[in-house]
Amino acid sequence: MSGSDEPANLARQMREKAQQLTEAAQRATDPEERERLEKKARTIRDRSEQQSGMASGDIYPQK
Repeated sequence: MSGSDEPANLARQMREKAQQLTEAAQRATDPEERERLEKKARTIRDRSEQQSGMASGDIYPQK
């Protein structure tokens, strides 16, 4: 893997993790646990979008 592929791969891995957390939140029966997992998934998804922006050369990603 080349160095230029790393940001894109990291962003992909982060999106996969966010999806796993979202699915876990949907299965959670405890409302507090569900909220915690959803919040963590949102945080990771936001970071993956920033990482994707950096991978594409956009150092100021739009929110």
